[in-house]
Amino acid sequence: MVEEGAYWLAWTQISGIGPVLLRRMEQHFGTLATAWNATKVQLGEVEGLGFQTLEKVVQQRSRLHPEQLFTKHQQENPNFWTPADADYPRLLLETPSPPPILYYRGEVELQENLGQKPMVGIVGTRQPSEYGIRWTRQISTALAKNGFTVVSGMAEGIDTESHIAAMKAGGRTIAVLGTGVDVIYPHKNRDLYKQILTAGLVVSEYPTKTPPNRTHFPRRNRIIAGLSRAILVMEAPIKSGALITATYANEFGRDVYALPGRLDDYPSQGCLKLLSQGASFILKELDELLTMLGAIPQIDGIEASTVPEQLSLPTLSPELQRVMEGLTSDPLPFDFIVQQTGMAAGSVSSALLQLELMGLVSQLPGMRYQKS
Repeated sequence: MVEEGAYWLAWTQISGIGPVLLRRMEQHFGTLATAWNATKVQLGEVEGLGFQTLEKVVQQRSRLHPEQLFTKHQQENPNFWTPADADYPRLLLETPSPPPILYYRGEVELQENLGQKPMVGIVGTRQPSEYGIRWTRQISTALAKNGFTVVSGMAEGIDTESHIAAMKAGGRTIAVLGTGVDVIYPHKNRDLYKQILTAGLVVSEYPTKTPPNRTHFPRRNRIIAGLSRAILVMEAPIKSGALITATYANEFGRDVYALPGRLDDYPSQGCLKLLSQGASFILKELDELLTMLGAIPQIDGIEASTVPEQLSLPTLSPELQRVMEGLTSDPLPFDFIVQQTGMAAGSVSSALLQLELMGLVSQLPGMRYQKS
């Protein structure tokens, strides 16, 4: 039997099919294996699949063999996750466009993937001022010492400072690259790259040997936002990739914080814009920031015994109750739960996260779930 992950890979080989369309197909058919075997008419029911793309699917699908493709890909890219894998980062899976393939190198910490260890993104300009560098170092150090994993993009400037400070404080860090995970860019960060492999991860949606491409870096910003429970923008001009990350964070329901600066400081203009649009202030009292970040709900495996007895199913929202009714005391695969409920896969995943937080549901290896 061909694994579901093989179909995630196979679909990426068809031109015109991107992360958003793949997510829609998964939600429409339940699995991408089912979508792979669907007729042209059935595929045409998926929003966004136009006539030209459908023609490409029909032409190219017949020449691809998912299982063979997956085996060959594993040989060239030994470490990667697909959304079908239990270890795929849960928070990233909640977004509308999770990478079909997420490559990684370094030291995996399962608590991060499961959302049980908080991750905070720090982004900003490649040409920070002394002020921006100083506060990036202080905040990254404080986060690392208080158990947060720092996520950034390994670019020059703010990204580099956040990674280094987190590791110096004994914490973990994750670098999201716009290249393959084996390609170091900028090259001057080769030593930093090696350090990150021993104190965290580098991840990318691009396969090995993928060189830098200017279109890749704005896209990778959605991964930084998707992995993180909050985004801190330290310094950013108006036209900055950091603002793209903040936009994604808002779309994904993440909290956005910005470091205030002087009105006439060029590197602070983007931050001031974010603050005027409702971003939270990063103030001098870092304890307050840590408290606010710590108040963001975690998936921390609350024991069922800690859930008040009066928390009965009728108090749940209709969507949560529907998912609960599809569960039993025996472990059920995620795909089966989706079929049982008749809901979109993304909605089921989000509901399971909430139910797990409430202590009503337990997750087992292999993306299986049962009532606690």
